Order: sequence, then C-alpha cells, then structure tokens
Amino acid sequence: MNISLSKLPWHAQMGVFFALALAAVGVFYYFYASAAQVELDARLQKLQGLQAEIASGTAVGRRLPQFKKDVATLEARLEALKAVLPEQKDIGALILNMQTLAMQSNLRITTFKPVATVTKPMHVEVPHAVELDGTYHNFGVFLDRLGKLPRIIQVSDIGIKAKDRPELTGTVSARCVATTFVLIDPVKAKPAPAAKPAPR
Repeated sequence: MNISLSKLPWHAQMGVFFALALAAVGVFYYFYASAAQVELDARLQKLQGLQAEIASGTAVGRRLPQFKKDVATLEARLEALKAVLPEQKDIGALILNMQTLAMQSNLRITTFKPVATVTKPMHVEVPHAVELDGTYHNFGVFLDRLGKLPRIIQVSDIGIKAKDRPELTGTVSARCVATTFVLIDPVKAKPAPAAKPAPR
C-alpha cells in the first residue's frame, strides 16, 4: 500500500511535519543538547569556584603588607624574648653574670653547682645551688642587681647564717638556688619520624 504525503489533506501534512520536527528536536536534545547542558553547568560551577578563589586571593593580596608588618613585629618581639628566655642553655654566661654581680656587690661565690633540671611543656628550668660569703647588706644588693638582669633568674630557698668568726668583708654565709629558664623550640622538640623498615 503506497501512501503519499501529497495525497493527505493539508492539515494532515502539517501534523506529520510537526510530529517529525518534534521528534528531531527530541533526538537532538537527548543526544546532544542535554550532554552539552550538563557540561556547561559543570564549567559554570568551576568558573564560579575560580572566581571565588580569585576574589579570596585578591583580598589576601591587599592584606599582605599588613601581614608582613605583623610578622616583622612578632619576630622582633621573639628576639627580645630570647634575651629573657633563651633557647639554649648558656651556663657559662649565667656563671659570668653571677660572678660579676657578686664582685660588684662585694660578695664571694664559694659554691656554684647544678641541680636536676625540670622540663615543662614550654621551657626547661635549670637550677644551680649557690653559696656566697659577704655581708647581709651586700647580699641584699646582689639580689637586687640579679633581679634587674634582662635574663630571668629566679632565686629561691634562701638561707643566711652568721659566721662563727665574722670579718669586715664577710659576716654571713648565704645560700640560695638560682634558677634560669630555657625556651623549648617546638620544632626541634618534635620527635623524628620513625624510619621505615628496609624491604626484604
């Protein structure tokens, strides 16, 4: 049976063409337009993410000079604090400081020996037992001068005893524990990662 479109009424011909057009649009959308739309949405989403990153980077870039200034200020404060709380044990400098202050205070150090250190989370306490000969007044001057050093030195367990045979330059024997503090570097304090066993 031979069916020709030309034999159909004009409205039937229009319906057939309309149906074919709809089918063509459906095929085009299913095989091409929908996939292109998904890809376009993904690219738009990526573009929005990049634009957000650029905006964030631009904002950080504007604040970079202030960040650099803050870092420089903090580094200067850290250097100042290192004089008060150094990172390394410098016992030689401590002995020299105390010996100098004792001489300036007319005292004589007779004993200077280390005591067991105490490790805290942020610092290490390094105590030394100190014994001095001199006068009560000069010992007070020595403690005052010790307290004015830039480096922190804590004095505890003070004991003063009158000499059995007092002299003009020495009427008392004084003892104390002078404790200095050492800052723990958190980077150096971290344990090294365990070595991986060699393959067999």
